[in-house]
Amino acid sequence: MPVQFRDYYETLGVSKTASEDEIRSAFRKLARKYHPDVAKDKKAAEEKFKEINEAYEVLSDPEKRKKYDQLGADWNRPGGFQPPPQWHGQQPGGGFHQWGGDGGGGVEFEFGGTGFSDFFEAFFGGGRGRSAFGGFGGRPATAERGADVEADIMVTLEEALHGSTRTVSLRRAGSDKVEQYQVKIPRGVREGQRIRLRGQGEAGAGGGKSGDLFLRVRLAQHPDFSVEGSDLIHEVRIQPGQAVLGGELLVPTLEGKARLKIPPGTQGGQRFRLRERGLPGVSGKRGDLYVIAQINIPKKLTERERELWSELAKLPGG
Repeated sequence: MPVQFRDYYETLGVSKTASEDEIRSAFRKLARKYHPDVAKDKKAAEEKFKEINEAYEVLSDPEKRKKYDQLGADWNRPGGFQPPPQWHGQQPGGGFHQWGGDGGGGVEFEFGGTGFSDFFEAFFGGGRGRSAFGGFGGRPATAERGADVEADIMVTLEEALHGSTRTVSLRRAGSDKVEQYQVKIPRGVREGQRIRLRGQGEAGAGGGKSGDLFLRVRLAQHPDFSVEGSDLIHEVRIQPGQAVLGGELLVPTLEGKARLKIPPGTQGGQRFRLRERGLPGVSGKRGDLYVIAQINIPKKLTERERELWSELAKLPGG
């Protein structure tokens, strides 16, 4: 099965020399625009949101970005995309990825509904081929269990909060048959957790049992939150006057806006906690949402603003 190259820079609308800050800014802008909770066409937005997440997953990681740049140096040369020689054989996820013998890229399994493309899974995912103990070679004399298969599944924070059921499709190399499975994503699922589908991996040999299919959870990046365990982190910019005098803010949560009181004398980097507005933990109890205040210092001032700041600086404690 051929692997189609993905241009992640084009997906985020940035140049190949973009800085980390430019990549992060582009992702947040697009992720807010296409987040399924706010878009009118939810189905189209969901697909676009996944493409944006996949691109950011690679380009925000220096090591993955370096590998990706090596892959994409001449992807559109005559004859089509060819993976470089160092990508054959053992993959970082522990499995083997095999390429078709016709000189084009090929995968042993083709997935749908996981949120990740075959290109990502082949080069940056958990590996989709036989395990290191898979049954290569002739038929064994005794029954041998089939190898396990692993792929990644992108799970949004909203799915991790509420749980969901997803339809995942699988097509095996050399077969036109598409198998579909209903995959239950449990409430409180965590990054790296594996969802197991028994008996859906490689077929056994010599009468042995089939291996299992494992879907490894990758939490989708969110434009407003980062994740620390079961807690969510949100950074908010406040004006200097708000920091000095205090006030009230509307901050995002996974369930809508919430009011947060900012006390007078708030310092840059100060954390405020909204209890049980995070993700479900192992015990089932929800974590917290921490709002971090960042003071928005103006870079340009009018003459009048400069005069006022100069007056304030003359006051005791100014």
